[in-house]
Amino acid sequence: MMKALAAWAVLCFLGGRCAASGPLPEALRPNILLILADDLGYGDLGCHGGKFSTPHIDSIARNGMSFASGYVTAPQCAPSRAGLMTGRYQQRFGFEYNLDAPEPSVEHAGCLPLEERTMGDHLRAAGYHTGIIGKWHLGEEPEFHPLRRGFDEFFGFLGGSSHYLMPDGKRIPGILRNNDPVEVTSYLTDVLGAEAGAFIERNKDRPWFLYLAFNAPHGPWEASQKDLDRFPKVSDEPIPYDEVIGGYRCRSERTYAAMVSALDDAVGVALRTLQDLNLDHRTLVVFLSDNGAPLGVAKPASNAPLRGEKGSVLEGGIRVPFFVQWCGHVPAGVRIHAPVSALDLLPTFLDLAGEAVPAGLDGRSLLDTLTTGKEPPDDRALYWLFRLHHPDARHSWGIRQGDWKFWRGPDDLSMPLHAKTALFHVAEDIHEDRDLRGEEPGKRKELETKLNEWMKPLQPPRWGDSKGKKPPIIP
Repeated sequence: MMKALAAWAVLCFLGGRCAASGPLPEALRPNILLILADDLGYGDLGCHGGKFSTPHIDSIARNGMSFASGYVTAPQCAPSRAGLMTGRYQQRFGFEYNLDAPEPSVEHAGCLPLEERTMGDHLRAAGYHTGIIGKWHLGEEPEFHPLRRGFDEFFGFLGGSSHYLMPDGKRIPGILRNNDPVEVTSYLTDVLGAEAGAFIERNKDRPWFLYLAFNAPHGPWEASQKDLDRFPKVSDEPIPYDEVIGGYRCRSERTYAAMVSALDDAVGVALRTLQDLNLDHRTLVVFLSDNGAPLGVAKPASNAPLRGEKGSVLEGGIRVPFFVQWCGHVPAGVRIHAPVSALDLLPTFLDLAGEAVPAGLDGRSLLDTLTTGKEPPDDRALYWLFRLHHPDARHSWGIRQGDWKFWRGPDDLSMPLHAKTALFHVAEDIHEDRDLRGEEPGKRKELETKLNEWMKPLQPPRWGDSKGKKPPIIP
């Protein structure tokens, strides 16, 4: 079987796409493990120079390919996941905001529209057994449940956050197996890792797709004692804060370190299960975060060397850890510098499965880059539009094409609306310090025009403070 898989890979990548021949035989379809962290900072990982030890996550980069300029479509949880799951900019179907409070006057507020197909829909149709473990955050109403959106199995919670543990060993509320509440009293990150290992074990004899969506290290910041005990010399003093967002605050650097360590351990459970079952050569593993870390409330977190944080379309809000491993097929230790997007994952997975990539997706397959180690073309543009969901919503826009990025918006939430525009050469200025508008007026105009053209056909938000309002054109 390994020879057959290797032969298929060679034919596919030397002879072009093999989708024209239809779905691949079941034995030749690699498994797909998509691991998503929640609010993990670019600089939180050991392989990015972080102060926390993350050997298991780092091993994905070491044994596979890392993308220095890997982006998500939004600097906030739910819209980023909507883009990831559909392979389309979420503004195309009006999914711009998290739903922070109920909107009873808006039908299906906070839900991924039913006309949008998910990764689960596409890959189940391609012959994969599909599962999601962890955080959904794309609709809590029955018709938007993961089992109705292309997934065969679900273990986790439907909303945007969950407790990791409860006092006195009480049951964590809101955890479901498929449709049924389950009793979870252990540390949730550990449980999600164990569930991933069990999913891989019971599906080892058929092709599978697992979306392993951790809620770590998103708040509430809660750590188990065993993980806290790993960091006896790290400060456990409460960290001063200026603002509490969503009722969460990080209690201490020690808590955050423990949570990141637990996340790394849980990823390690999934990776070890692949190795123990000899599935690592048959499984494409992708790791990324849904957005940057919220530095204002998770003080020990780091987006270094990037500027900005969750909620910003500066690099620290949208550029994330982005690694891909496929042992024996993706060259190890290669670092790609051209910009890539979470939008590219669905086309890549379909290409991997031998399926045609449907029209209407906004990404492009990375399979050639993954198997050759060559930089992808950097001719296309990536776009961002972010309008915060509160009455004095501050808009931020961004476009990156090649090494250039045009940005408009507040560089922190205390600044006035439309406070600044800037042009950065991000390949040389990763921290976005030097505004080159005056030196490169032609490039600024080119990117600004493209950004305005991209926004014209976008749909108004379906809920939130800008509901029904088209994106404002940049003056």
